[in-house]
Amino acid sequence: MQSQPRQVVVSGKAPKPIGPYSVGIVHGELVFASGMLGLDPQTGELATGGVEAETRQALQNVAAILEAAGSSMSLVLKTTVFLRDMADFARMNAVYAEFFRDEPPARSTVQVAALPKGGAVEIEAVAALR
Repeated sequence: MQSQPRQVVVSGKAPKPIGPYSVGIVHGELVFASGMLGLDPQTGELATGGVEAETRQALQNVAAILEAAGSSMSLVLKTTVFLRDMADFARMNAVYAEFFRDEPPARSTVQVAALPKGGAVEIEAVAALR
């Protein structure tokens, strides 16, 4: 049985990678969106306004990647949220709930020692194509 080739996702509406990785990969019927910081795609700077603003921007970045791949936030199966400080959980969660109102995806949330660019939150996702 031949394996389907993977396809690299490119989105002009999401920040460019800040390292040697792709922002998204499609394989089979799944889209894997790399962890997104709350970076403004135009400036490459973190959104101002704390963890809420960074969470909103990170999820908008994930949405842009999924859309470029032919998917959407409504097809997200699993997310992982990385927080610099678990004390920010409730504020992050309130913004996250705006994006996943009904039947939210499975999720893991972990505190990490640090995130690139001093970010407060990073979010990755796996979604179905259809």
